[in-house]
Amino acid sequence: MKKDNPQKSKSFYENNSWYHRVKILQEDGTVRYSKKGGFATSREADKSYDKYEADFKKAYRAYQMAHKVNTEVMFKDYLIYWFEEVFSQRVESTTRMVGAYAIYDLILPQMEYDIKVKYVNVEYLDTLLERVSRASASAGNKGREILNLALKEAAIAGYVKTNPVAGTKPYKRPKPKITVLGKEKTKVLLKAASQNNWYLEILLALFCGLRKGEIMGLKFGDFDFEKSTVYISRQIASDPIIEKGSGSKIKKYGLVERAPKTPNSYRTLRVPEVVMREVRKRRQIVENNKMKYAEGYQDRDYVCCQENGKLHSMTAMNNALTKLCSRNGLPHVTVHGLRHMYATILIEMEVPIVKISALLGHGSVHTTFEYYCDVMDENENILAFMNNAFVPVAV
Repeated sequence: MKKDNPQKSKSFYENNSWYHRVKILQEDGTVRYSKKGGFATSREADKSYDKYEADFKKAYRAYQMAHKVNTEVMFKDYLIYWFEEVFSQRVESTTRMVGAYAIYDLILPQMEYDIKVKYVNVEYLDTLLERVSRASASAGNKGREILNLALKEAAIAGYVKTNPVAGTKPYKRPKPKITVLGKEKTKVLLKAASQNNWYLEILLALFCGLRKGEIMGLKFGDFDFEKSTVYISRQIASDPIIEKGSGSKIKKYGLVERAPKTPNSYRTLRVPEVVMREVRKRRQIVENNKMKYAEGYQDRDYVCCQENGKLHSMTAMNNALTKLCSRNGLPHVTVHGLRHMYATILIEMEVPIVKISALLGHGSVHTTFEYYCDVMDENENILAFMNNAFVPVAV
């Protein structure tokens, strides 16, 4: 279901209804996070969100007037409280997992001495982040990002006068090293993949630029077989369970169906004929499996699934690609690498970056530029190129 106004919408779609997040102020001053649904459109949900947000701000201001914030709280205690009682209540499980690692494995172990929150300053944080940054190439950036969120809300709540993170040394987010195959090696990959059960998924990543979660979330109902288009409206994501108070230890993993990564990720794409042909083949395979397993088939209309209809694991497709590349003497390529190759093809064809950004479903053009500026005409040209350039000679 597409948002009425994806750029500004605060709502999300799940279980056949539009929802929005809700913040509820408790009697003890803590905030409980929940969600409210039952809306027919995203605009209705947005309107309700604005009302709840205004009511919350009014209640919070009243509480602040009646209760003085404890500015004597220690920084370590504040970080744990903020993460467990505030941050964790409003984010998805995967974001919580990353946050837990940043707090419990990167920041707290490197805190040589604790101070009161009100005394936290740029010098203290720069020293802390310098130690954090030694853990890995991305640790400094992620640690600074989490501290910025925590102290931004500390400033709003009155624990500190201003957020000192803004004045700290920035740490660049390292770009992931992505392997891009040349045209000849891509032909070798696709010829080998055409004899593999993952051929359709590989085509969807390379010729449509879909993310792994988007591929896993595709349903046959998302395809318009007459117009040769597909509508991206969901993704499958891992759902790590971390018990409260257990630090960053993951109890178990699961899979969950979620809205796409960003509002811009809701998109309709033209699909090359080579891909549509494989979608039709897959649909027939699924129909045969339904007959084979009868009541034992879990029918959720997924295109990418096991024989019995259940979802593959989040690592299954990359594992299959690893084996495929190894057996055919090719450099190791990931699903994200295929998506990167798709973008590279468009850049080489001089497709405007704003269109590439829309096709990839990036949150903004800036994201696209950041990733692809070092590589740097229309839909019909793109389709013609993809329909002819990499199709295996014999399928």
